[in-house]
Amino acid sequence: MSEYIIDSHAHLCDSRFDEDRQEIIDNLEKDKVKLVIIPGTDLESSLAAVDLANKNERIYALVGTHPHDAKDYTNETRESYKKLALENKKVLAIGEIGLDYHYEYSPVEKQKEVFIDQIELAKELDLPIVIHSREAFEDTYQILKDYAKGMKVLLHSFNETWEDLTKYLDLDFYISLGGMSTFKNADNLVRVAERVPIDRVFLETDAPYLTPVPHRGKRNEPKYTHFVAERLAKMRVEDLSYIKEETNKNTMKFFGIEDGR
Repeated sequence: MSEYIIDSHAHLCDSRFDEDRQEIIDNLEKDKVKLVIIPGTDLESSLAAVDLANKNERIYALVGTHPHDAKDYTNETRESYKKLALENKKVLAIGEIGLDYHYEYSPVEKQKEVFIDQIELAKELDLPIVIHSREAFEDTYQILKDYAKGMKVLLHSFNETWEDLTKYLDLDFYISLGGMSTFKNADNLVRVAERVPIDRVFLETDAPYLTPVPHRGKRNEPKYTHFVAERLAKMRVEDLSYIKEETNKNTMKFFGIEDGR
């Protein structure tokens, strides 16, 4: 059984890692982190993620525009993502894309338009999509149901209810759980974690954000994925190594990563 873990979503290109980014990557073996997947949030971060992935064996990249940055998305951005995906084997999916109604840094209608366009891009490229959805369940669900049925879809940093999750499971979608599942007030995620089929779950940090207990208040980083796995194992009353093994397997199968990298 596995001691290693996969962090399926970490923003290692964030400026908060500028001083020790390579050190963190160099320590992944020591920290028992098998792989780290870095999402794009705009063109600049997507380019940086691909560059980092091409230079480091354990790193993979996603390319895409986050809903916060939807206002800056153009056809040229789309073409750049397409080129990155076609020319780099370490680009695994289009992401993170979706809707965010908490801040509305981009107008809602623009968010929807860009979300749908990037789903269509993923279809063209035959790639999975990784979804960000915050305070936007109904619209996210409807767009995914209308435009992404039959695709490989991952709801990253899932924080909805069990009832909401059942709708996504009916569409054969996946979720990833992160630091929020360790928070004291995450009652909705306890129910989700206990009931979700194990073959539908990934683990993540969303570093540098959402640091899990017992390190809340510190910068999050990939090695803290182990704490998420420990919490999930306790909630499900299952063996920790089994949780790591199964979630690793799910991640690699979903993204089409060959074992042994």
